[in-house]
Amino acid sequence: MTSLPRTKSSVALSDEYATANRARWILVCATLSGAITVILGAFAAHGLKAQLSPYLLDVFKTGVQYQGLHSVALIGCGLWARILPSKAVSYAALFFGAGIVCFSGSLYALALTGIKWFGPITPLGGFCFIFGWVALTVAAWRSAEGSK
Repeated sequence: MTSLPRTKSSVALSDEYATANRARWILVCATLSGAITVILGAFAAHGLKAQLSPYLLDVFKTGVQYQGLHSVALIGCGLWARILPSKAVSYAALFFGAGIVCFSGSLYALALTGIKWFGPITPLGGFCFIFGWVALTVAAWRSAEGSK
């Protein structure tokens, strides 16, 4: 079975679909992360208050705060990727997602289990957050130049 040659317009449509799909997945992950943030915040306020020490409760709340902030940043990445797609925005979204998992996830695990070795994972998540913000800076700079 032979396939038809790819024309320039079919390649463009394929690229548009891939861009829209990437933006869609960023937005889906961002909104799910936002919903999880609200659930975990309520869990901390109502379910963990009597279970954890004030220090570990603060650790948990720090994870919730950073997850919430970077969920909003992911929403921005998803919208940006839909309007003005670039590799740098996609990298920023990946770094923000990894940062949420590593930073907030390690803080949740530390607070809930008390296992100290989760602590060293937290800075890796912090670096991911920083790299995400730097990637957005690159995307902003390049968008002003008109390049991707």
